[in-house]
Amino acid sequence: MTQRLVVGITGATGAAYGLGLLRRARALGVRTHLIVSPAGVLNAHHELALSREQLEAEADEAHAPGDVGACVASGSFVTDAMVVAPCSMKTLASIAHGLSDNLLTRAADVTLKERRRLILMVRETPLNLAHLRNMTAVTEMGGIIFPPLPAFYLKPDSVQALIDESVERVLQLCGIGGAQPQAWQGLRK
Repeated sequence: MTQRLVVGITGATGAAYGLGLLRRARALGVRTHLIVSPAGVLNAHHELALSREQLEAEADEAHAPGDVGACVASGSFVTDAMVVAPCSMKTLASIAHGLSDNLLTRAADVTLKERRRLILMVRETPLNLAHLRNMTAVTEMGGIIFPPLPAFYLKPDSVQALIDESVERVLQLCGIGGAQPQAWQGLRK
């Protein structure tokens, strides 16, 4: 059976992570369902010069944030995982408090209640106490907080290499077959 991945893109910096997930998932034969918040569209336009239509064309299916009747709003629609990349602090707070106030946060709530993998690529610095408490709440519910921190020990040769490595690690965490993050081999003398 084809794997299904829900990808959310919000207004935090790092739209390239969401785009990278969509493209790599497609290359691996994973069916993607995309939800982009209005601020996510603004950010994708600013950072990547992509319109909503161009971004949505990277997914197998795109759902409007207000479409709370979409398939991904129900636990009966089986998915393998959901990733919010990037995840704004507003979206984190909504998920942490179970607001389900739009399709993106409803899909995240469904992912948690069905005990499926939810990975939030949170983007903010420095962090305040509310951010930390919300991350703790999501973790206690079974979600994974995955700030896309660069793995400099792999000696990347470009920003794209850093993005690609984070994407591979996230896909592996989702249980997506074929994801190939670089494994640490230990220090060589």
